[in-house]
Amino acid sequence: MNVESDDKPSAVIHEGGCACGAFRFRATGRPIRASLCHCMTCRQVHGSAFGAYAIYARGDVQMSGAVSTWRSSDDGRRHFCPVCGSVAYMEFVSRDEIDLPIGAFDETGLFDPQYELWVKHREPWLPKGARPEYEEERPH
Repeated sequence: MNVESDDKPSAVIHEGGCACGAFRFRATGRPIRASLCHCMTCRQVHGSAFGAYAIYARGDVQMSGAVSTWRSSDDGRRHFCPVCGSVAYMEFVSRDEIDLPIGAFDETGLFDPQYELWVKHREPWLPKGARPEYEEERPH
C-alpha cells in the first residue's frame, strides 16, 4: 500500500512483511538501490535461484514483530519470522542499510534491480547481460 508519510509529506511508503503477517515493515521513500544476489547463501535461504532485495537506509525502515537472527557471515545478519520462517530482512553490520526482500512487499512491480551479484553461481538458464554483473561482491 502506498501511503503518504506524516514526517515526510511527499515521500511514498511501501509496506510489506512475512507470509503469516507476524513481522511487518514500512519503508519510506525510494531504496538506495535494488539488486539480485546469486550467492549460495541467498539461494539456500530463499529456496530459489537468487535473492532479490531493495536496499534502504536503516533510518527509512520501521519494523514490528519478532525475528530470529542468524549470523550468516562475520558481517552479515539474516532475520527470519520465527512463526512462518519467511525471510524478514538482511543487514551487514558494517553498513547503515537494511536489505528488504522484494517479494516481501505488499505490491509487485515496485523496484527494478540495477545489478546482479555473485553471478558465478547464477543458474545457466537465467538470462545474462540484463544489468551490470559482478562475479562476486560489488565494490562499495
